[in-house]
Amino acid sequence: MTSPAHLSVVIPAFNEAARLPRYLDEVVGFLEGRGDRYEIVVVDDGSTDGTVAAVRAGAAGNPAVRVLPLGRNHGKGAAVRAGMLAADGAFRLFTDADGATPIAELKRLEPALAAGADLVIGSRALVDAAVSVRARRHRVMAGRIFHWTAARLGMRGVADSQCGFKLFTGAAAQTLFGELETVGFGFDVELLLRAQTRGYRVVEVPVNWTDQQGSKVGVLSHGPGMLLQLLRARWRVGRR
Repeated sequence: MTSPAHLSVVIPAFNEAARLPRYLDEVVGFLEGRGDRYEIVVVDDGSTDGTVAAVRAGAAGNPAVRVLPLGRNHGKGAAVRAGMLAADGAFRLFTDADGATPIAELKRLEPALAAGADLVIGSRALVDAAVSVRARRHRVMAGRIFHWTAARLGMRGVADSQCGFKLFTGAAAQTLFGELETVGFGFDVELLLRAQTRGYRVVEVPVNWTDQQGSKVGVLSHGPGMLLQLLRARWRVGRR
């Protein structure tokens, strides 16, 4: 029987045949150099562009990489949830398929987990001279509005809820993603609200981040829906 992984990396993917193979190579190369047993779970959220074939071709011969196909498009929250619950790592990271946050930034998050945090989130909002954040102005403004709204709904002490680079203990991941109901892009807020309600220790760490072309999140096309997801998340957590 194979022992559980030290680290599971979950990558949600929807039509990422062009961007994911490069980032997947980066992730594999980084983890191979660490010496710990790892697994990479690519969750295909109903792609129609050959994402699954591209991943399998790029990872041929590497049993640590597996694809979890969902069959149809459910939403990013549903994809991350499926991957996190399918993972078996003692520690579990989810990261975006576009590679906006280099996988090497994991080293910035791990000390907080070792010091007792249950959840460590990468942040583009915290100022640190050692990191660089490159984002288009309209996305920065939209992010500020979103985070202001999330704070009004009870999300305390978090400057950037939406950065797609978050590290969990395996136990926290099982609990939080087992409860998660938001299937769309706004799932991070429900996740953090549930973590705070449970008394989990959440630590935010600045990371390097570079805006990538081909983003699946549109300010106008997805913004209103994400705000609605915030309201629903607040209601769901409030029920508990």
